[in-house]
Amino acid sequence: MTDHLISLAPADVEDRLRQGHALLIDIREPDEFARRHIEGAVSQPLSSLGSAPLPALAGAAVIYTCKSGMRTGSNAARLAAAVAGPAYVLAGGVDGWAKAGLPVVANAKAPLEMMRQVQIAAGLLVLTGVLLGWFVTPGFFALAGFVGAGLTFAGVSGFCGMAKLLAVMPWNRAAA
Repeated sequence: MTDHLISLAPADVEDRLRQGHALLIDIREPDEFARRHIEGAVSQPLSSLGSAPLPALAGAAVIYTCKSGMRTGSNAARLAAAVAGPAYVLAGGVDGWAKAGLPVVANAKAPLEMMRQVQIAAGLLVLTGVLLGWFVTPGFFALAGFVGAGLTFAGVSGFCGMAKLLAVMPWNRAAA
């Protein structure tokens, strides 16, 4: 077992996948995977790593990917420890794969990723609070403060109430 991931260029990963010598594991959350992923990749969210066994492909190298490579990089030791032999990472993630001109499976009808929905909603609420506070009454500045406090709590605790609320919205329930 190693404590790091060996970086592979998109062309090298594509070659290994084509030859059947690799298993590509996408560690992003299911909503991100549904929106855009590499064909043949297996969804194994980082949040559930260890709770479910990795799929097996006899003699195949495990290659991890995420959106840009940041998540795999910051969790390299944990990901490498999940496999018996050497573990690899797709350099640049799905974005690097697409930038190299390799095909991705995209579903524009899938809901936006939850964190993007949270960013949009929080941004709109803060902007609304500031504009109403400026042009109507200063009491609306409290809306911006409330959203800021909620985001701070989400960052510290790992619980995001806004994401939980957005998850039950009709456009997200239909995808489930």
